This record gives sequence, structure tokens and C-alpha cells, in this order.
Amino acid sequence: MSRAPEFIVLTDDAVRAVGGTNSRHAALIEDAFGVLLETPGGGVQLSGDAKSRAAAKRAIQSLASRADQGLEITEADVRVAIGQARTGAGTAPGGLPVGRRGQVAPKTPAQARYLKALADHPLVFGLGPAGTGKTFLAVAHGAGMLLRGEVDRLIVSRPAVEAGERLGFLPGDMNEKVDPYMAPVWEALTDIMGVDQFRRRREKGEIELAPIAFMRGRTLAHAYVIVDEAQNATRLQMKMVLTRLGEGARMAVTGDPTQVDLLNARDSGLAHAVSILDGVEGVAVSRFSAEDVVRHPLVERIVRAYEADAAQNGGPS
Repeated sequence: MSRAPEFIVLTDDAVRAVGGTNSRHAALIEDAFGVLLETPGGGVQLSGDAKSRAAAKRAIQSLASRADQGLEITEADVRVAIGQARTGAGTAPGGLPVGRRGQVAPKTPAQARYLKALADHPLVFGLGPAGTGKTFLAVAHGAGMLLRGEVDRLIVSRPAVEAGERLGFLPGDMNEKVDPYMAPVWEALTDIMGVDQFRRRREKGEIELAPIAFMRGRTLAHAYVIVDEAQNATRLQMKMVLTRLGEGARMAVTGDPTQVDLLNARDSGLAHAVSILDGVEGVAVSRFSAEDVVRHPLVERIVRAYEADAAQNGGPS
């Protein structure tokens, strides 16, 4: 095969993103595909066999496209682009809002499949370890629907189970009691909407927090509902919250079945619900793994270490 160098024309922003600080991103691409990547100006030059160049080019073009949208490119993004280039995976459908750091977009094939499931099904379970984007993308999808007027409300529910602490022991009104548990969701919403719009919509009741215990007896119509950390909902709570769906409502249920904080882990409603609802019309189940972790690269290694320990000792990870 030809080993003649190939030049890829890129914008200055894309060149900087592909190269990375101290050429770190370029080194990752070179190591992954066995190519030589140089930046003579106006683009990048690839040297290597044709097959390796083609794969590296796919990764470079993916990163360049994100950089040209104004998105920050991290090492995690480079690793994801490398994985997608190897598998030939594409991206998910659009419709996501633009956050403070640019257009929200999937970073792994599993995230793309998850977003498609959210668009196509009224009830979606997102299962997997921390850092895989299952909550953030559900929030982004729901925020997009709210901003486009496709739903009237965005409702976030989460079991108040954290390290043995109960709501009754915390000071303040319901919002003050529950807000600490909702911090990851609020951070995602403010990142997508901005602080002012998030505050206004929450004050108008368009964004609502509702602890699972407070959902009983309600019918949620024309709403997008997110049940986060659902592994800490009991079987009875899970059945109750799933049956709150009303006309025009959609729901995303996210959690990690291996991280149950209930006193009786076998009472967790998430794994049970998935086991009986997977395959039911209108229900989709999206599963993430360590390969989909998009936080610090160390997080993926931590997740893998815990998974290996669980597999060896036969206990929860």
C-alpha cells in the first residue's frame, strides 16, 4: 500500500485541537494508528500506510468538526474519536441544545445509541457506571424538548438515599433539603440553559424537583421526567414512579445497578424493572460500560479495576 504523506486542510482552531497541548493529542493519534502526524501549517500531514492513514483521518476529521463548532477538545474526546474511527461508528440525531461550552453532542457510540433511544421511545433506561454521560444527556434531551415547547415541564426525581442520611435530618424547606441530592442535575441544567433561564423556569414551575416519595398519586402529563440514581429506588417506588406517566409524557430512568446504597440491595427497583420491561413496546434499555467513561482518563481505569475485583470475588462492584 502507498505510504505517501497525505495533507488534510484544517482551520487553525482544528489544528490546535488535533495537536493538543505539547502535542499530546497528536501523540495519542500517532500511537493509536501507527502514523506520523505533523502540523506544517494550514492543516495536518499524515504519514503511514493507507489503511492507518484512513482511520487516523476519520479521527482527525471528527475532532476538527467539534473544534469548528467551538467545542473544547479534551484527551477524553480524542480517545473517543479514536474509538469511533476504529469501529466506524457515527453520531446520534440532532435536536440537542447548545450549552455554555457549545453544541451538546454524543462522544461515544453508546451515547449516540442512547440519544436515539431517547428520541424514539417514551421510556428509556440508561444503565452504567459514573462518568458515562447517562444523566447529562437525559437532562440535555429533556431541556431541549422544554426549550422547543414539546413538553410543558421538566421534572427531576431522585431517591434521597446518600450515605445513610435522611431528609428529615437536614435543615430547611423541601427545596433546601433536596437540592444537595440534585446538584449533578442542576449543574447540567445551568450548563445548558444558563443560570438566569434555569432560575426563571424553575420559579415558574416549568422545572420541578420531586423526590420519589412525593410522586405518589400524581399523573404527569406533557412532561419530561428524569429519574436519576434509580438504583436507590425500591421496587415499590420504581413501580409507582413508572406508572405516573400521563398523556404526552416521556421518561428517562438512569442509574448504576452495581452502586446500590439501600440497606437491602436486593430491594433495588432498577435492575428488577429492566428485567421485566426490557423488550416491552415503547421501552428501550441503553447500557454503558467503562469504555464510555468521558471524565478524566483515570476514571475509566478505576471503573475497570472495580469491575475486575467484582468479577474475581463475586461481589458488587
